[in-house]
Amino acid sequence: MSRQVRVRFAPSPTGPLHIGGVRTALFNYLFAKKNNGVFFLRIEDTDQNRFVPGAEEYIMEALEWLGIAPDETIGKNEKFGPYRQSERKELYQQYAAELINSENAYYAFDTAEALDSARKLEEDQGKTFIYNHTNREKLDTSLVISADETAKRIADGEHYVIRFKTPVNETLHLNDIIRGDVKFETNLLDDKVLFKSDGMPTYHLANIVDDHLMETSHVIRGEEWLPSMPLHVLLYRAFGWEAPEFAHLPLIMKPVGNGKLSKRDGDKMGFPVFPLDWKTTEGISSGYREKGFFPEAVINFLALLGWNDGTDKELFSLEELVEAFDLNRVHKAGAKFDPEKNKWFNHQYLIKQEDATLAKAYTPILAEKGFSTTLELTKLTKIVSLIKERADFVSEFWEMSDFFFVAPTAYDEKASKNWKAETPALMQELISVIEEITDFTSMNIETIVKDWMTKNEIGMGKVMQPFRLSLVGALKGPHLFDIVEVIGKDETINRIKKAIATL
Repeated sequence: MSRQVRVRFAPSPTGPLHIGGVRTALFNYLFAKKNNGVFFLRIEDTDQNRFVPGAEEYIMEALEWLGIAPDETIGKNEKFGPYRQSERKELYQQYAAELINSENAYYAFDTAEALDSARKLEEDQGKTFIYNHTNREKLDTSLVISADETAKRIADGEHYVIRFKTPVNETLHLNDIIRGDVKFETNLLDDKVLFKSDGMPTYHLANIVDDHLMETSHVIRGEEWLPSMPLHVLLYRAFGWEAPEFAHLPLIMKPVGNGKLSKRDGDKMGFPVFPLDWKTTEGISSGYREKGFFPEAVINFLALLGWNDGTDKELFSLEELVEAFDLNRVHKAGAKFDPEKNKWFNHQYLIKQEDATLAKAYTPILAEKGFSTTLELTKLTKIVSLIKERADFVSEFWEMSDFFFVAPTAYDEKASKNWKAETPALMQELISVIEEITDFTSMNIETIVKDWMTKNEIGMGKVMQPFRLSLVGALKGPHLFDIVEVIGKDETINRIKKAIATL
């Protein structure tokens, strides 16, 4: 009988959630939903020295905002709780003892100084020091001292760690869903520390015990964990447990050059690498949410970093991603992060939004500019419909539409060259034409103005460019007659008069 799909995202609360971590969470979420499984969040806070207050709440809020909240976690459907490793401490001690009893682990009492000198000795002979089968019986371990002496030294409060006793002379052929057969030689592995005398396990032991007890069926994590795979599989074997299936995701690479995407790349090139703003005493690291990205756009973009469905399709809703997702289609090679493509996705999601929704999102920006009470939503919705095709973010709306709200106070110098000696007279005539129009809709205004130009054999450029310059202050903006309809007859006439007087 195949087991139920249960996958986890298990971050450490050591700071804000990096976008690489978000993608790991997303791939776990998609895999769970595709296979009618469970996606759970476990907080791996065994390293108390690196714990950062607020990081755990940040992780929860980020997943919530992105629409990929876990099915089980702290305070939610705690079927296999606690979901915080620091609250599971007692468990790990018992499993560490089990490994000692089965002779799969041993106590090591080496001091930092002793290890430094052993390391130096090896380096002097041109070798690399590895704590493993080559030297574990020459060092200060329970493999060479009696059980009584070991017990006495522990009882006396001597500092110790419990190390895994890596098997000798084995070639492990392990299967990774993404990478296929992966080979490891046990003689090249070190005897990793599993438990410390402060009563805290290391990541390796806590991770295996929790994944087993929480019935994790698949471990989907970043490529950086691939070197830990042999140890984890050997630990499952040592306990006599069935190991989950493993899949190691490719790294997210820098936009330029080589190496893994870092916060510094984001700072340098002006794009976020965190889902939400992260505030510290040193300042704010910007997040996708506060930069104005739609969560759906972030999800869509991340899903295509290292995966595709085999077609040219780029825009997927979360439901479509779930439907199409397959771990076998995840690439082995690292995926280059492209900030421009990221913006392109946001643009696609922005233009798909209802105009009224975007108008509401624009309202706070207008309020800051002092236009909170004077504007009706219908008019604002119309303005948004005229500009949104050219915007990537709602935050760009003001720059693209300020002339709808405020008459120009200055005129683009380059564009002003279109204002010739005969222009004021033509603009005065245009005012007379506009004054006579009763049905003040874009299409009707355009028809009447163009009829007047044709009848009087006036060239298009002679009127249209000075007309736009009068209303906008530059040769930019949406369809001219749409602007005229929105700002209304009186404002249009006033702006033309002002341009005549100024230019």
